Amino acid sequence: MPRYAQLVMGPAGSGKSTYCSTMIQHSETINRSVQVVNLDPAAEHFDYPVMADIRELIQVDDVMEDDSLRFGPNGGLVFCMEYFANNFDWLEESLGHVEDDYILFDCPGQIELYTHLPVMRQLVEQLQQWEFRVCGVFLVDSQFMVESFKFISGVMAALSAMVSLEIPQVNIMTKMDLLSPKAKKEIEKYLDPDMYSMMEDNSIGSTKFRKLTKAICVCVQIDDYSMVRFLPFDRTDEEGINIVLQHIDFSIQYGEDLEFKEPKEVDEEPSNLNYDEIFQDKVDT
Repeated sequence: MPRYAQLVMGPAGSGKSTYCSTMIQHSETINRSVQVVNLDPAAEHFDYPVMADIRELIQVDDVMEDDSLRFGPNGGLVFCMEYFANNFDWLEESLGHVEDDYILFDCPGQIELYTHLPVMRQLVEQLQQWEFRVCGVFLVDSQFMVESFKFISGVMAALSAMVSLEIPQVNIMTKMDLLSPKAKKEIEKYLDPDMYSMMEDNSIGSTKFRKLTKAICVCVQIDDYSMVRFLPFDRTDEEGINIVLQHIDFSIQYGEDLEFKEPKEVDEEPSNLNYDEIFQDKVDT
């Protein structure tokens, strides 16, 4: 049977760990077994157990303190991820070989990992060799997306990850529960955006780059189909969380290979049963 994986990606502070925590809690309510693997060597703490932690293999602090390397925070993290890519056997041993696994991979927030560095693409290919069906889950902070020019920046980041990894991807606006009612109403137009209407927004950038902005909008939207759509994610809304999970499950065909179980046959009750006598006997005892 196949195994299933979500690559939880997005910029630093977009809510990746909170997303994983919320999905763990939601999965418990629907009796689904979900595990988390931490792939962020700079992570500090979690409020949920992890089945594997990259910090057991390498940590950013150790790399930065190495006088022979002399890396800063970003360079140190990239070095850690490249080291991880050369030691996938550690991950294979940590994951084991259990069928029907459903694992969330909590990834680092450095955007270059999803644009031009090969590490995450190598991870995807390795997981696929281990019979994982992989879906990318790209998170952006909804508080960052309430203005058109910032929204276009977030769209391009999500689209870059889609092109780089070449896997199904669900894009999510997180922290919807932190928005004011006015901001929630304003952000609705960005969930399924019409890039052509945004080209008419005079607040997007300076006039100097207006042609470039329009070219980007045309690239993102082909005819009436937008290449990037977003789902809202409110950690307090169970129905909304379930909708997000359904989209992800559909993209990786979760549950389609489960064995069909025939319903148990119920013996027909004899037509001559006297229920009054049965009830009276139980009362007497």
